[in-house]
Amino acid sequence: MSTATVPEASARNNRSRGRRRAEAEPRWVPPLLALVAALAAYLYGWRLNQALLHPYYTAAVRSMASSWHAFLYGGLDPSGSITVDKLPGALWLQALSVRAFGLHNWAVALPQGIEGVLTVLVLYRIVKAWAGPVAGLLAALLLTLTPITAALDRGNISDSLLTLLLVLAAGAAMKAVRDGKLWHLLSCGVWVGLAFQAKMLQAWLVLPVFALVYVVCAPGGWLRRIGYACAGGAVALAVSCSWMLWVLYTPAADRPYLDGTTGNNPFALVFGYNGLSRFGGGSGAGLGSVAGTSASRPSGGASWDVLFNTTVGPQISWFLPLAVLSLAVGLAWGRRAGRTDQLRAGYLLWGGWLLLHDLAFSASSGIHGYYTVVLAPAVAALAGAGITTLWRVYGRPGERPASGRWYLLIGGLLFSAVWAVVLDSRYPHFHPWVVPVLGLLALVSASLLALRDRRGVPIGLAAGLAALLLAPAVWSLSALNPLYAGSGTAPLAGPVGANAVAAAGGSSPAAEVGFGPAAGRAGKLLTYLEAHRGGAEYLVATQAALPAEPLLRAVSAPVLVMGGFTGNTPFPTSAALAALVHGGKLRYAVLTSERANSADAAWVKTNCTRVLPAQYGQKTDRDMTLYDCSPSAAPVAAPVKSPAPGTAKKGTAKKAKRTTSGH
Repeated sequence: MSTATVPEASARNNRSRGRRRAEAEPRWVPPLLALVAALAAYLYGWRLNQALLHPYYTAAVRSMASSWHAFLYGGLDPSGSITVDKLPGALWLQALSVRAFGLHNWAVALPQGIEGVLTVLVLYRIVKAWAGPVAGLLAALLLTLTPITAALDRGNISDSLLTLLLVLAAGAAMKAVRDGKLWHLLSCGVWVGLAFQAKMLQAWLVLPVFALVYVVCAPGGWLRRIGYACAGGAVALAVSCSWMLWVLYTPAADRPYLDGTTGNNPFALVFGYNGLSRFGGGSGAGLGSVAGTSASRPSGGASWDVLFNTTVGPQISWFLPLAVLSLAVGLAWGRRAGRTDQLRAGYLLWGGWLLLHDLAFSASSGIHGYYTVVLAPAVAALAGAGITTLWRVYGRPGERPASGRWYLLIGGLLFSAVWAVVLDSRYPHFHPWVVPVLGLLALVSASLLALRDRRGVPIGLAAGLAALLLAPAVWSLSALNPLYAGSGTAPLAGPVGANAVAAAGGSSPAAEVGFGPAAGRAGKLLTYLEAHRGGAEYLVATQAALPAEPLLRAVSAPVLVMGGFTGNTPFPTSAALAALVHGGKLRYAVLTSERANSADAAWVKTNCTRVLPAQYGQKTDRDMTLYDCSPSAAPVAAPVKSPAPGTAKKGTAKKAKRTTSGH
């Protein structure tokens, strides 16, 4: 095929040609793919014993690993009194890993590392079938070197599993578009439903894209295509709602209370607390959930330029200019293609994936930087396909270009290099050699590609790819250093991650969480509780999850988390709390100055006796007060008055900050 016909040829109905291309895999591609997979395994799996784990989820994982009851329902403590404030799908794999390998930090992080490597390999297969093996190889490499993937896949946040499952769904959708078979659409629905168990409503963002691409581009009649798309959507809905329906029809007395809800309803947890509360300042209260502000909502508002700001941009957008150029070129050159053109269908799918997620993030009340990891496969797929397409249009070195579009390859690589300089220059003290080396590579690449000399073009292309990969590779490798990997609650690569560590107080994030003996104040409190708990079923009751987390990571003992993660959930009732105390099941309670006005706190203050801080090794109990609710407890000094809302002492500000931006 001559280079003059490449744009036109890409706009034809070419399913058979695509299959021939996928079969004609160069011999050098499999070894290079193995190297890419090894690089991914290194980035996501090296020294996982130093993994930065989310303290809240890690506490739940230990509980779920020690009790099948807590495992099934996502119980925060081993007794399964209250759930985590998310669906437990992603935590199931982590708990199984801990059951299999023991209480090790690396056992918690291992599933996410495996998920990251699998995502790289699955993306290769999908892009290979769509745009050829070289495009697939490039997409796998670009995904591997996206900094947020390196930071996130070394932790235990659910977005790693979400991304893998959605990529599997995209692969099934593309197969359905190629052959029109119902089976592939049904399997796509299953993958989306499983992704829903990992990250709830975010998994559904791709459904309109998959349905539209199938209805528009798949073979067969309109009615059949619409019917098949509806069937796939029904499967996605059924699998998505399976856990919620099971819990809904389980008697409340036989399962944990659902955190984030006012009526113990799983649909309120998903669609209210983790749904409406994330947009436009809503609370989700109308759906029976507690306010989705403060602890449950990410800090910081989003806007249309969220993918380009100083925090999110260096995590996800290195290859975004090339991806956007590829999308524009692919759609423009395929505008006259037949309805079932597969190249155009792929561009529509990945472009729609990218667009809908960007719109959702921009419209939300705020996002964490690691949310954008779900964009990485789409960006990598588009950029990988774009490089190979533009290379074919560039034509044979040493010959006169047959198409005036040959310069697009140079423009795409240069534009990407300029954007990389912009991103990296925002942090001039982080590996300052990167920008000048990157600039030199870009100039060499542009010059040699423009000259079109037979010997110079391969060097120019290699220099252009090196310029494209250099900065994100440096940022990705930095995630191996705990100082440049953010924290367990906010995994971010590079100096952005270092800023997150500084904001958390500058302490080593690796020491922030993990299994084993509780340290510091929590350790002294645990020692006291274990010595004086007596025959009480619960080790202690805590106000909100923050005081409970180090205790739950240290021991597999029941802890009653009053108010759930935020402290706002109406659990337990004052009557239930009194019954536990009077029945000898609970003796001690810990109140915090962050949540001083709850009904549970009022009951504890009225009916329990403050324990002097010196008795459990503390100098003060200003921000955390221990109470003894035993009827035989002797009254002592009155509790320290909690500060008014908004006037918490500086000493508690760091804890409050971690609470309000937890997940």
